[in-house]
Amino acid sequence: MDYQRVFNQAIDRLHAEGRYRVFIDILRNKGSFPNARCFAGHNGPKPITVWCSNDYLAMGQHPAVVTAMEDALHDVGAGSGGTRNIGGNTHYHIELEGELADLHGKQAALLFTSGYVSNDATLSTLAKILPGCIIFSDELNHASMIAGIRNSGCEKQVFRHNDLAHLEELLAAANPDAPKLIAFESVYSMDGDVAPIEAICDLSDKYNALTYIDEVHAVGMYGARGGGISERDAVADRVNIIEGTLGKAFGVMGGYIATDQTIVDVIRSYAPGFIFTTSLSPVLVAGALASVRHLKASSAERDGQQAAATRLKTMFADAGLPVMPSTTHIVPLMIGDPVKAKRISDILLAEYGVYVQPINYPTVPRGTERLRFTPGPAHDESMMRELTNALLEIWDRMELRLAA
Repeated sequence: MDYQRVFNQAIDRLHAEGRYRVFIDILRNKGSFPNARCFAGHNGPKPITVWCSNDYLAMGQHPAVVTAMEDALHDVGAGSGGTRNIGGNTHYHIELEGELADLHGKQAALLFTSGYVSNDATLSTLAKILPGCIIFSDELNHASMIAGIRNSGCEKQVFRHNDLAHLEELLAAANPDAPKLIAFESVYSMDGDVAPIEAICDLSDKYNALTYIDEVHAVGMYGARGGGISERDAVADRVNIIEGTLGKAFGVMGGYIATDQTIVDVIRSYAPGFIFTTSLSPVLVAGALASVRHLKASSAERDGQQAAATRLKTMFADAGLPVMPSTTHIVPLMIGDPVKAKRISDILLAEYGVYVQPINYPTVPRGTERLRFTPGPAHDESMMRELTNALLEIWDRMELRLAA
C-alpha cells in the first residue's frame, strides 16, 4: 500500500472539484469588530472586514465578556484541572448551567466543550438508553446531529426538510410502542429558514415522541432574553431538549443542553463525550456566563443585528444580486458553482479587503454553492455599500448573471 499516494489522491479530488478549503490567517481587532488583520499572501497584516463570522453580535469583543475572562484568569488560572468528575467542576460551570436552564425555562442544563460534542454525545446516548428508539431527523440537520444519530446505532428515519406531512407519515407508520425522538433545528444556517416548532410539537404529542431542537444559530439572537426561536414563539416549554452553543451569538466557546433534571443526569452519567473529556476552561465559562447574562437583559445587540441583516438583503436585492430568501439573520448569496464561489471570495479578499468564505459541498448540496454573509450590529451602511459595489464589479468582470 502506497499510503502517500492515496492521501495525495484524496486531496487532488478536492482540488479537481473546486472545493479544497483554504483557512484564512487573521487576527480580530479587539473592540473594533468586524475589523481584522489578514496575514496570508502579503507582507505583514492587511486590514480586512469580516462578513462571515458566527460571532453574530460581536459579544466576543464585548467589554463585559473580556473583563470577566480576565478576572477569572487572574482568580483561578488558565485550565479547569480535568474532567468534571475529577477536578473540572468549577463554580463557574455550575453558575453558567443555572443561567442556561433559566434562559430556556428548564430544570437543568449541562455544559459540553462544543456544540458539536453536545449534539453527538446527547443524541447517541439518549437513543442507547431508550431500547428500540427511532430517531426522526430533518434532512438538513447539522453534521453533528447526524453523527450522534449514527453513533447511537438506532433506527433513523429522515423526513424532508420542514415537511410536516412527511414527518407525520413516518411517525404514523412506525411501531406505536417504540420510543421516538424528533430531531431538528430552529434556524437552518445555510438557507436562513426556520422550523415550524409548534407544529412539530403537536406531532410529538400525537405520536408520543420526544423533541430535540438544535438552537445554535438562534440562542442569543431571538426571544426577549435570547432564548432562541423557541422562546420567541413561546414553545420552549413544549420542547423536551434544547441544545445550544456558546460559540456563536454568545461569542465564546462551548455547547450545552437544557432539559429536565433526569435527562441531564442520564447524559452526565452515561455519555462518553461528556465523561471522558477535560471540561471547558473556567476562563471561557466566565466569559460565556457574562455574555448570557448581558444578552438576557439587553436587546440592543439583537435589534442592531436584525436591522443590519434587513438592510444588506435589501441592498443586494435592489442591485440585482442573487440573494436567497431568508427570514433570519443569515444572508446567503447564490453562486451555484464551487470554482466561481471560491474565485469571488478570493477577489473580495485580495482586492477589496472583504472576507467571506465560500460554502461548498458537503455543507450544501452540489450546485447550490454560495457566499454566506452574517452582518452584525457593527456593519454600517457604508460597509454594505462598498461590499455591494465590489460584488457588482466582480459580477461584471466574471460575466455572471444578475437577477431579473
